[in-house]
Amino acid sequence: MVSNMNAKESKFRQAYWSEPVVFELGEEGRTGFKLPQIDDEVRKVIGPAVNFIPSTMRRQTSINLPQTSEVQVTRHFVRLSQMNYGVDSGFYPLGSCTMKYNPKINDLVASLGKLSEIHPYQDVSTVQGALEIMYRLQNWLAEITGMHQVTLQPAAGANGEFTGIQIIRAYHRLKGELEKRTEIIVPDSAHGSNPASAAMGGFNVITIPSNGKGCINMDALKEATSEKTAGLMLTNPNTLGLFEEDVGEIAETIHNAGGLLYYDGANLNAILGHVRPGDMGFDLVHTNMHKTFSTPHGGGGPGAGPVGVSEQLEEFLPVPTVEFDGEHYYLDYDRPQSIGKVKGFYGNFAVLVRAFTYILTMGAEGLSTAASISVLNSNYIASKLSKYYPLKPSLQQKPRKHEVVLSGEKLKQETGVTTLDVAKALLDNGIHAPTIYFPPIVEEALMIEPTESATKEDLDNFIQTMEEIVEKAHDSPQTLREAPTNTSRGRLDERKASHPKTLTLSWRMMLKKKEQNLI
Repeated sequence: MVSNMNAKESKFRQAYWSEPVVFELGEEGRTGFKLPQIDDEVRKVIGPAVNFIPSTMRRQTSINLPQTSEVQVTRHFVRLSQMNYGVDSGFYPLGSCTMKYNPKINDLVASLGKLSEIHPYQDVSTVQGALEIMYRLQNWLAEITGMHQVTLQPAAGANGEFTGIQIIRAYHRLKGELEKRTEIIVPDSAHGSNPASAAMGGFNVITIPSNGKGCINMDALKEATSEKTAGLMLTNPNTLGLFEEDVGEIAETIHNAGGLLYYDGANLNAILGHVRPGDMGFDLVHTNMHKTFSTPHGGGGPGAGPVGVSEQLEEFLPVPTVEFDGEHYYLDYDRPQSIGKVKGFYGNFAVLVRAFTYILTMGAEGLSTAASISVLNSNYIASKLSKYYPLKPSLQQKPRKHEVVLSGEKLKQETGVTTLDVAKALLDNGIHAPTIYFPPIVEEALMIEPTESATKEDLDNFIQTMEEIVEKAHDSPQTLREAPTNTSRGRLDERKASHPKTLTLSWRMMLKKKEQNLI
């Protein structure tokens, strides 16, 4: 059980007030910053250039910026930060998306001037240290995943997937088989970006079902595999947190058909330092820096999704690759079979520096231990909560890896309280909600991933809160249907929020829609 102090401290973390947007603050003529005056020498240089700007390109109206003092702006953003919830402020069990804590040393190293102030257009002779970091990182990732070579260029996991799909296309094109290799096989429990990436790459997506134990149905896989098969996209452990025990047979089936096996690295955190995708028979791998190597995640980016390939696919990697001739690091553009660039320059460098720092400070033993603790934490939660949020018996037989999927179906049948209600109730208790309604093969799914960052006190508090929610669902279900009530905003109409008529992405858009009585 959690001590009273810990339980009390972790109960509420979000500041409870309604903060106006910055446009609603300030007064006419108030300012917190003044641009420096342009001296005569500078004006001699820029003066004529200003006169050359056509009148049609000059702003004719006010830009309507908020007029605030420095202290107003400072207080505004501090208050917003206190209203926000993140992995730095509390337990964040977001399954699959994996919100790992980012050690502050990672940020410190990434912010060093000699790394943060360089420019990608500099001559390579002036950025040898940066290239060395990238070279060593790609080699570490190759070793960790069991791949021959790695590109750091993709900007996110989904970008990595698309890169992998383009490499699969290039491979079959070079063999003269692209016209007949039109299909990518994807399990029904896959991440949504898998079929999306395959479709964007020009392939037809063939979905195969899971078996009664939550893993790939081998009969369905063999039936779906043919001379049309370009490849299979697979996550292992899968989205139920289960290791695909037939992975050897899966690889053999795809390879015998002439296809390639692609590894979605979303769940690499579970097997880090214990087993490698390359040793399972995978030909391509993408890794998510935020999911496994503890770089920031959320807010739309930036991210990084390096892709590793087997030796037979190395020639198709994006250009440039980072190479070392024994004395100097350099960028190699001379790769005629390359799929080309998938991102500007060479990757999201600051994110890669954070991953480099994480791996360097953890070491091989530390990475392996992190995976072990993440698996331990997941199974601890499963052992305590499976009786309250049970899966079908056939899906509960195996131990989980890094994450556990529970089901609120029994609770809904007994009380009418849904998984969405459970998630909203967690917000009232100072805990971020887990992923819900995914994977879709589980009714009323709750997908929980504690990661190795969580302490036993975190886990016990979460478990206790989930048990209390079940009790409340039986005693006063209406209370849960109205949650959250202890946050700065109550329950939102999520369908309305995402509807094209009411979706509002800016202050100007809000004003316009108010004029039209749409919101």
